[in-house]
Amino acid sequence: MNVVLLGLPGAGKGTQAQRLKEGGLVHITTGELFRENIRQGTELGKQAQPFYDRGDLVPNELTIGMLLDRLRQPDTANGCLFDGYPRNLQQAVALDEALTSEGKAIDQAIYFKVDEEELVKRLAGRWNCPNCATVYHETNQPPKVAGICDNCGTALAQRADDSPDVVRNRLEVNLKNLRPLLDHYRRQDKLLEIDGDRDPEQVHQDLRHLIFGDDADAAVA
Repeated sequence: MNVVLLGLPGAGKGTQAQRLKEGGLVHITTGELFRENIRQGTELGKQAQPFYDRGDLVPNELTIGMLLDRLRQPDTANGCLFDGYPRNLQQAVALDEALTSEGKAIDQAIYFKVDEEELVKRLAGRWNCPNCATVYHETNQPPKVAGICDNCGTALAQRADDSPDVVRNRLEVNLKNLRPLLDHYRRQDKLLEIDGDRDPEQVHQDLRHLIFGDDADAAVA
């Protein structure tokens, strides 16, 4: 089972994917791939960093290179949750081709539909643990002690790309690419929409229903 999670930044894809890993699917996020390559100082990471720091889309050839490296790792054999990739039609076609060469395919594309102003609020209040990568939110999921990770006690930090100005730029850039991408999976009869404005637990139950067939009343289109 290979599932693409679609939606603008802050729609909740990453949070839900973390909870869905129990089903045996590997969570692949391009954001983490970018950060890991930048931390390691790889050639792809060095080329991607200026785009990443500005909140612009990293060029397709760099993103595809990092993703293909990740897909070659053995833990992806049972399927993946693709979060943050593809971001545009060209990437979707490249992903289809890469999976086809391995005898695989995308089974579902699930679109998290969330109001844009809500997304700005979500992202501007997001904080991350630089040690264990746990994500918090000032309002929706605050740590027990302000500014400190519950899990490891590390001081939390806000990523540069989560500042309000960069957030709005990211949303504008992503909106230009989202509609053709949705049309791509709609034409393949693989696209499902889910209401991401609701309580996270409701969204989680609906996703389990869609992906694993759990007994839940999914609000889909």
